[in-house]
Amino acid sequence: MLREAIYHRPKQNWAYAYDNKTIHLRVRTKRGEADEVFVIAGDKYAWEQTRYVVPMKTLASDELFDYWEAEAVPPLRRLKYGFRFRSGNEELYMSEKGFSSVEPENYLTLFEFPFLNPADVFEPPAWVKDAVFYQIFPERFANGDPSLNPAGTLPWGGAPTPTNFFGGDLQGVIDHLDHLVDLGVNAIYFNPLFEATTNHKYDTKDYMKVDPRFGSNEKLKELVDACHAKGIRVLLDAVFNHSGKEFPPFVDVADKGPDSPFADWFHVREFPLRVENGIPTYDTFGFEPIMPKLNTENAEVKRYLLDVARYWIEEVGIDGWRLDVANEVDHAFWRELRSVVKGLNPEAYILGEIWHDSIAWLQGDQFDAVMNYPVTEAVLDFFARGVIEAVPFANTIGNQLAAYPRQVVEASFNLLGSHDTPRLLTVCGEDERRMKLATLFQLTFPGTPSIYYGDEVGMNGGGDPHCRGCMVWEEDKQNKELFEFFAAAIRLRHNHEALRSASFKFLVANGGLLVYERLSSDNSERLVVAMNVSEQPVEVVLPRATAGQSWTPIFGEALVEETGGPMKAELAAFGYSIWRC
Repeated sequence: MLREAIYHRPKQNWAYAYDNKTIHLRVRTKRGEADEVFVIAGDKYAWEQTRYVVPMKTLASDELFDYWEAEAVPPLRRLKYGFRFRSGNEELYMSEKGFSSVEPENYLTLFEFPFLNPADVFEPPAWVKDAVFYQIFPERFANGDPSLNPAGTLPWGGAPTPTNFFGGDLQGVIDHLDHLVDLGVNAIYFNPLFEATTNHKYDTKDYMKVDPRFGSNEKLKELVDACHAKGIRVLLDAVFNHSGKEFPPFVDVADKGPDSPFADWFHVREFPLRVENGIPTYDTFGFEPIMPKLNTENAEVKRYLLDVARYWIEEVGIDGWRLDVANEVDHAFWRELRSVVKGLNPEAYILGEIWHDSIAWLQGDQFDAVMNYPVTEAVLDFFARGVIEAVPFANTIGNQLAAYPRQVVEASFNLLGSHDTPRLLTVCGEDERRMKLATLFQLTFPGTPSIYYGDEVGMNGGGDPHCRGCMVWEEDKQNKELFEFFAAAIRLRHNHEALRSASFKFLVANGGLLVYERLSSDNSERLVVAMNVSEQPVEVVLPRATAGQSWTPIFGEALVEETGGPMKAELAAFGYSIWRC
């Protein structure tokens, strides 16, 4: 066996507590090489009496590796463990000291999970894995109170630019909550609502005040209460990496320079504050001079921002925070924020905006989840852009599933578009067939799906600002058939626990054909999803049904027939079907 391919290390996604009694162990091998892998485990203080062997299952695969997983339930919460690999006639053992051809005689050389402390168990909010989010860009969702319109507000539905306003507000959201209920979403993620100068509000002026163009703090409380009455959770955007140019401490620093009592609230390289050759003399978001970076290592800054996080949970009752530019803020600050937020509401959802591998933030001491952009890009490449086939797509997804602990996968924020990206229909080349398949995958994949406002009625648009157009409310301009597809797929997810579990296994990945299996957490329900991302019909052969049961189609157009042998279905071009056993 190729020893260089075999990898394990304690903690992170390789050895972690899933709950108060169960430890998940994982190990990596060269793809297709190991026939069987076993965990040899026991208590280090009573090895002979407690030693046992657990077979491992293939969790996922990518281009190079297989990832194996097993559950271990240590009787006394301590665990010593090693691995046994079999490939043909070859057996190999792995301990913390390396490899051997026989089981190590000294069990103290094995890996160790010292103690399963309940305080170390990472438990994202349970409601999140049952949620379907809907992202709202407030300035462009609905104008419910024209009296709040800023000067120069344009008629609803005009072309968006980086600087124009159309009058979207909180009352507009309240007026259209039934649209969200009809769609089936049960959580909202709002882009920033706090006072700022721009239409996107990522340049905060006052973190304790709803922007007057949107309404008031009292109106936000009314909106949150209305959402809760309809079973909808509310997530607000926290821009704690940077403020805006009109944030009073920054105004004071710009005016007084190093003599300002707020001089250390920001990262200033040189006074006076200015921009030279396009680069400010102080740290900012990107090189944007109106977004100065906050010094979250400063005690006063920390106190202020933590008070902000506390205020909106205590006074308005929000259900969590989405953290903007989360990877540029120090880890120590995020640990303090988690302590404050979870102390107020253990069920609050803390979501970080990170576009890359995020294991450092997902150890249970900082975020519950991140925006899962690696999956986003894989889904878009396969379903929307058509630039990769099923095999590389499956490899990417397999790698991503193995990258995080199971509870992180269950709570991952899976999106196909946002205020930062071109709209899904546009990425699909205006092909609704591709859009439907991408959305169906999103809604049948582990994690928490998020729908960007307007996608469900066929809105299109390129990158910022074109992805931030006004929501289409005229019924004759909405794509009703597309809306019904979204609503039906969301209902399917709500109705089948197997689609909300972490279980996921590819059965077929070939050309444009994907077939994968989902199991409920207690294995009582088994679903198979098939999609054909090609212009030609394909035949799908279902796996053998569970003893005493049969396959029943529950979603899609495919016809299933009993032929005396395997169950088969023909999927049309860009067809899809889901069966239940």
